[in-house]
Amino acid sequence: MPVTPGSLISIFGSNLAATTATADSIPLSTVLGNVSVTVNGVSAPLNGVFHTDQFDQINAQLPWNVAAGNAQVVVTRNGVPSAPQTVQVGQFSPGIFSVNFGVGQAIAINNPDGSLAAPAGSIPGLSTRPAKVGDPNGLILLATGLGPVTPDAVSGHDSTDTLRHTVTTPVVMVGGVAAQVLFSGLSPNFVGVNQINIQLAPGTPTGDKVPIQILMGGLTSTNQVTIAVQ
Repeated sequence: MPVTPGSLISIFGSNLAATTATADSIPLSTVLGNVSVTVNGVSAPLNGVFHTDQFDQINAQLPWNVAAGNAQVVVTRNGVPSAPQTVQVGQFSPGIFSVNFGVGQAIAINNPDGSLAAPAGSIPGLSTRPAKVGDPNGLILLATGLGPVTPDAVSGHDSTDTLRHTVTTPVVMVGGVAAQVLFSGLSPNFVGVNQINIQLAPGTPTGDKVPIQILMGGLTSTNQVTIAVQ
């Protein structure tokens, strides 16, 4: 699946960083721990750089103004650039954030109490309860790869200044049943994160692990991300 402008990406490799550093302010800086990243020559805002004995990781936002197609990614550490690596950039690359890095419990937040839509007591230290079919308060999904927004966003910035909607409204399926999409746009408080507000439709299956998926631009997110529904 391609990566999408405006979304968060992770870059893995060796000798990418000598230390660990995370962003502590917004807008995000384009340099952390003497590390920078460019995509087709455009500087990428950085969320964090991580150095371990096994591998190095860089979390960045793919700049909004990178065009679709093949793009060249270069990591520069202490002024020394890496060899360019090619990635595919597409208009959409839908995905739902989850507790376990792309599988399992979705980051799906019951509105308005802020609990996760998971079985009660299933995640130590967090408030959890199943989502309710037909609940008018609905669910808030944290997602990625939903494409262009209006009004335009600025790379590295959050969206606290105004409400930004996705140009294309996604389809959200819960257990194979289409949910009502109440809002699709940028999360106000997190750089590079989409937010979708949904209401579960009558006939939505119940259970502790009901698949939740996004359909957009002919692409469908994994069925391995789930929520609890009652």
